[in-house]
Amino acid sequence: MGIEYITILIVASLLALMAIGIPLGVTTLLVSLGTAILYFGERAGFFLVSANVTEVLHKYELIAVPFFVFMANVLERSGIAHTLFESMAILGGRFRGSVAVQTTIVAVILAAMSGIMGGEIVMLGLIALPQMLRLGYDRKLSIGIICAAGALATLIPPSVVLIVYGLAAQVSITKLFAASAVPGLLLALLFIAYILVRVRLNPVMAPIYDIPETGLPFFNRLKFLKGAVLPAVLITVVLGMIYGGIATVTEAAAIGAVGALVVSGIQQRLSWTMMRNAMRQTVLTVGSIIWLVLGAVSLIGIYNRIGGGDFLRDLLGSLDIAPIMVIVVMMLIVMVLGTFLEWIAILFITVPIFAPVVADLGYDPIWFGVLFAMNIQIYYLSPPFGPACFFLKSVTKDIELQEIFAAVLPFIALQAVGLFLVLFFPQIALWLPSMLGN
Repeated sequence: MGIEYITILIVASLLALMAIGIPLGVTTLLVSLGTAILYFGERAGFFLVSANVTEVLHKYELIAVPFFVFMANVLERSGIAHTLFESMAILGGRFRGSVAVQTTIVAVILAAMSGIMGGEIVMLGLIALPQMLRLGYDRKLSIGIICAAGALATLIPPSVVLIVYGLAAQVSITKLFAASAVPGLLLALLFIAYILVRVRLNPVMAPIYDIPETGLPFFNRLKFLKGAVLPAVLITVVLGMIYGGIATVTEAAAIGAVGALVVSGIQQRLSWTMMRNAMRQTVLTVGSIIWLVLGAVSLIGIYNRIGGGDFLRDLLGSLDIAPIMVIVVMMLIVMVLGTFLEWIAILFITVPIFAPVVADLGYDPIWFGVLFAMNIQIYYLSPPFGPACFFLKSVTKDIELQEIFAAVLPFIALQAVGLFLVLFFPQIALWLPSMLGN
């Protein structure tokens, strides 16, 4: 049987197993194991699958993931995120749309403190959304900005997506962090510009945040920023050590985890109950990630061994189109896979195949990594399976899922604009790594 038919059979098997409710991590492991046994026999097949699994678990950089997840859980459960939002909302003052703008800014800060998306949207959904709805903000605008801004954690360092991409593509995670910072801020600025234009055209969408504190002179309002000082210091230390070459990503992640405990202790919010809950959620989150990693790595390892990787690379390389359009085709493939696969499976299935083709075409895999993360961010919002929409729905009782899907559509368009800007102007992503000399 030709490799093209094997490819179709593997995809069909994945879809069939997922359709009957088998978790994706188990599905990919089963398909990889079945393929290995059919090609190499029972004994050799089991050995090859276990060898692939063992190899990925030896990746030192992977240890950064539980550290960053733990840091995020500590900051969330200690209430620091809530204090941060209140401080930034007061600082914003009484200009129209200030709470929505401050929500976006807080989302950027939270993304830089965590690197994971789900918890951030839950936090914003519990803290910022009720505040905006109480003040009379337009429902769709409020819902859309929560999902879109919350999904910035897929791109803004220390993004877990970028860490895993770096492992799969075998490129510098530090360079990926540096390259993604400006595109992440670009998307945040696009969101803020959209908010300001919408509320300017239709002031009813965003009443002014009228409380005594917001009416104070700007310098008097600065004293309310004390809740944001320590989180800002933590972010600066963690990312500064990475960009400055003082510590590896894994070492900086460990420092960030300890730093989150220190910040919680200084603000008298450190308790055994909070620690236990943070550790429990970290184990659950990282456990699900690891199962997905193991399954996807095992599947792509076996597929490459039987010649699938070479087949797909030759197929992409033989396309009679401009090189930049090959990149566009890759982005479209990722978007299609996003309709039925988890991001981590998409990453491990596509990146080991795409990354060599990107290099052969003369493009920088670091730049492609930023494009990939931006694409994953679109996937997080896109119906019918946008995880961001389901995360928000999980903490809102009176908002229907259809309303959330409708609310995120303008922000998906803004994300697509940002993606195409980075696609056709690579220096947006690459100038900072070059300035840092990484």
